[in-house]
Amino acid sequence: MLMNYLKTAWQNLRNHKTYAAINTLGLAVGIAACLLIFLLVQYETSFDNFHKSKERIYRVVAVTQTPAGVNYSEGSALPVAEGLRIDYPQLEHVARIYDRRDQQVTVVDDNANTVQKKFKENVFYAEPEFFDIFNFPFLSGNPKTALSEPNTAVLTQAIAEKYFGDWHTAINKFIKYNNDQVYKVTGILKNIPANTDFPPQVVLSFKSSVREDISMDWAGQDGSLNTFIVLPENMSAQQFDNDLKSFVKKHAPAEYANHGYMLQPLNDIHYESRFGTFSGKTFSKELIAALSLVSIFLLIIACINFINLATARAVNRSKEVGIRKVLGSSKKQLVVQFLSETFLITLASVIIAIGFAFSALPLLNHLLQTPVQMQFSFSLIVFLLSLTVIVTFLSGFYPAIVLSGFNPINVLKNKFTSKTTSGLAMRRVLVVSQFAVAQTLIIGTLIIVSQMDLFQNAFLGFDKDAIVMVPVAHDNKRLSEMDALKMELLQQAGIKNVSLSAFSAMDKASWDSDFKFDNAIKKSDFKADFKWADADYFKTYNIQFIAGQPYSPADSVNGFVVNEMMVKKLGFKNPEDIIGRKINFWDGNMVAPVVGVVKNFNGSSLATEMTPVVLGSFKTVYRLLNIKVEPQHVKQTLATIERIWNKTYPDFIYEYQFLDDKIASFYKQERQLSQLFKISAGIAIFISCLGLYGFVSFMAVQRRKEVGIRKVLGASVSNIIYLISREFTLLIGIAFLIATPLAYYIMHQWLQHFAYRIDIGIGIFLSTILVSEIIAWLTVGYQAIKAAMANPVKSLRME
Repeated sequence: MLMNYLKTAWQNLRNHKTYAAINTLGLAVGIAACLLIFLLVQYETSFDNFHKSKERIYRVVAVTQTPAGVNYSEGSALPVAEGLRIDYPQLEHVARIYDRRDQQVTVVDDNANTVQKKFKENVFYAEPEFFDIFNFPFLSGNPKTALSEPNTAVLTQAIAEKYFGDWHTAINKFIKYNNDQVYKVTGILKNIPANTDFPPQVVLSFKSSVREDISMDWAGQDGSLNTFIVLPENMSAQQFDNDLKSFVKKHAPAEYANHGYMLQPLNDIHYESRFGTFSGKTFSKELIAALSLVSIFLLIIACINFINLATARAVNRSKEVGIRKVLGSSKKQLVVQFLSETFLITLASVIIAIGFAFSALPLLNHLLQTPVQMQFSFSLIVFLLSLTVIVTFLSGFYPAIVLSGFNPINVLKNKFTSKTTSGLAMRRVLVVSQFAVAQTLIIGTLIIVSQMDLFQNAFLGFDKDAIVMVPVAHDNKRLSEMDALKMELLQQAGIKNVSLSAFSAMDKASWDSDFKFDNAIKKSDFKADFKWADADYFKTYNIQFIAGQPYSPADSVNGFVVNEMMVKKLGFKNPEDIIGRKINFWDGNMVAPVVGVVKNFNGSSLATEMTPVVLGSFKTVYRLLNIKVEPQHVKQTLATIERIWNKTYPDFIYEYQFLDDKIASFYKQERQLSQLFKISAGIAIFISCLGLYGFVSFMAVQRRKEVGIRKVLGASVSNIIYLISREFTLLIGIAFLIATPLAYYIMHQWLQHFAYRIDIGIGIFLSTILVSEIIAWLTVGYQAIKAAMANPVKSLRME
């Protein structure tokens, strides 16, 4: 019996190829989009799920209370881990890991002397217990002892093969870190999965990194130093959070009573942007929810499109239904018959959607920089089967009820009127729903694009154009030759200025601290961000002074320059009044007077508020060459810089980055979101237009006799076009009224994440309704004109 239904359904679809093709295409596009989002969400929610104790692994993160609010940091003070081991012996494991990404690793010979190869890698210092907490399997070496001694290293399989050809021969070989310390390879890790926020390529023994002078510094919090613990099964995170309060009081100096720690679950790390990840990527739960909602909307409007097209054919199939009923078919049998047709279309759509998704997946991976793959796992097969069933019933049930409900006497007597097809109101609701979703996505896309334009074009308070940044490793040899390198670069044609600094003018990396001001006894109630740099920094970045002058060239601090925000936070109205006042960092370890005040400039992402900034000389922390070049000779100048670098530092890798590229990378996730919204909006519009086409086709059939009568009575073609177009134009207007407040609310909430944001102007909404109406007219204009120009004799001859 079922096969008979399917055979009949197949024959019907073969007889109406255009209808079947349009329906299949609409569903396939919607399902493909839904499938791609499912694969992406599945990947993003799988991060670090493979660790055995994942439910009990936590990161100890810093929470500092300030008058301006709460500051969050993923870092902890160096002695926290050892203090936890002593005070809480019931903890299963405690381990520290220190992030040193993008560092030079040199492969040396068996005598640890001759340089063989040079690479830039993600380097981590880790304690041996790190591998007790996280399940990164060893291919060679003992996880318990591989990092127990100083100057030992563990490599991943891929890195070992890159360094030594065969990972089996890598054990007991030597590598050099930053051309300084030599490390012996004592272990090989199986390649790290892509779905982890821990991307170690080279892991060095933590004992090699510990400096005795800061080993008991409870006040300093280094964002690169993370402490992980595994709670026993009988202890809750909330309970241990309470214990951490007394732990801080016991160990931290009284003046750091505002410093605190809390536990962050491992399964929250990938989604929490407040603390960040070692991979540098987060994917918020809000974004996952938004994408999931978009996929549901796209699927629903694809189903709505099917319903509109199916019911638009109701008139054409009315006699078929009448004959079937006269010959004895029951309503139930007709419902099953029409659902069978929907099932075949849905099945074909799913198959085509898999092809669409497979073809589009490389583009999605390129856009989001992800390694998502389509593997027919159990979860994917269940998803596709569920999708097939859900779409079949969502798309087919209502048309099946409408078609099977025709009165056979009326349809055979050709008494098929608008009252007979009482679903007209439903079809209007469906069209409105489709375009409401599409217009919401359009508005969201326009707002995101406008916000990205703000990021790209906002004046930052300094000159960001044509500045080349070359990272400088932190070792004594390179520091000693920095000044000579700088002087030689300044003599080259095409180079305007050169400066040495710890960070670029706009940098996500930061170094902040509280301080004492003007011989005060108490420390400040806010922190200042350091921008350690030489005296040429201001000229290189064209940072403008409003009071005082730059500090004199020196290797150590002889004066501070502050920004307007620092002046304001300290309570001065006139910038001149702060000149000569002393700032004391680290209890007298760094004291100097303020010698200048500069205009505010954005030292970090525009997502964050302007901060108080202090600039000073501190040569031992310089890690960056800032080179201002002439834009018209960039290519030749870059070649010159590389030549001089290789001559000065033959043992170090040369690399560079333009400042404007670095700034653009701050907003990578927002740019990716913008692209996703553009694609989603395009898909929604495409499917909605198919639905609108079905609706207008239905209206043209419904009103063909009315149009014929009007034309006989003298109505012009333009009158008829107006009559038909008025309906869908009004529906799109109603959809716009629904979409506008919804989109405004959602995007207003999204904009609150940025300290600097656009105002949502009326132009965005006017553009949306204008684009929607133009697209709608382009979609159904032909149908409207065709109906208006039809011969009235044909439509009235049956009367």
